[in-house]
Amino acid sequence: MNTALSFTNQEFLLLTAAVVALLTLMVWLAKRHFSAQANKKLTEKYSAQRGQGIWDVTKKYPEADVFRWSGIFFRISLVAVLVIIIGAFNLTTYEYKARIPQGALDVIATDIEVEPPRSTDAPPPPPPPPPPVIQEVPNEAILDTAPVEFVDQSVEANTAVDAPPVVVVEKKTEVKAATPPPPPPPPLHVEEEEIFKVVEEMPRFPGCENLATNDERKACADKKMLQFIYDNIQYPAMARENGIEGTVVVRFVVETDGSIQKAEVIRDIGGKCGEEALRVVNLMNTLPQKWTPGKQRGKPVRVWFNLPVKFILEYN
Repeated sequence: MNTALSFTNQEFLLLTAAVVALLTLMVWLAKRHFSAQANKKLTEKYSAQRGQGIWDVTKKYPEADVFRWSGIFFRISLVAVLVIIIGAFNLTTYEYKARIPQGALDVIATDIEVEPPRSTDAPPPPPPPPPPVIQEVPNEAILDTAPVEFVDQSVEANTAVDAPPVVVVEKKTEVKAATPPPPPPPPLHVEEEEIFKVVEEMPRFPGCENLATNDERKACADKKMLQFIYDNIQYPAMARENGIEGTVVVRFVVETDGSIQKAEVIRDIGGKCGEEALRVVNLMNTLPQKWTPGKQRGKPVRVWFNLPVKFILEYN
């Protein structure tokens, strides 16, 4: 809420000190004035009336009666209190804010792993196994065989043949146990789609898709992203009080639909700066437009995105 008057902490303290000093000066001047009235002449003038009336109790000298000025002092005190209250209501606290510094997207090389672009094609199949080697058996090999003895088993017409005995087999009733139900099928293993670190077309902040070239879209997206971050970020009180400055690096995944997932702080400077940067990154999911996903060979893919957030102390 904007007001006609605004005071900083220092200006409010100066205003309060000036009002107190003015009141002190007025009290001193009034005291000096009444002390001058109660001089030797007034003492000699009213010395004969001592102990003769109420003057000795309440009003020693009528010329030095302070109660005549009570209305004026009350109004002056009321004005002074009103001035202090108005100053308190118009007190404006200026907080430290983070600004967009030069090279806001520059990141220390040791903090981020760089990986060359990879293809989404499947790896080539392994080579076929070598054909089996056929070993040739030499002709000279002789198989050792034992001699075979032949037995005459011929039967004539008058030869008696005994029938084999009949064997009666008793059938036993078998009680089969109840078959347990088959176990449930194992859960289907769904392989998570690969997350790339560097692709041919990196993901971009929304709002610049109407530009002609990819370089123009990237420059515009970087500018809008930094504007969004530093408009929404709040310098943590702990970091302000301890004078903490530096760069926080947040890593997150830009999904194929443009949403932000798996946001995490991979470089922190303390003072809850990492938590604040993470909060602003997750705030991107509330935008009406999603990010433009990264692409590899024209196909949207999941991509890791490393975002540096620089905290620099300065007054608004």
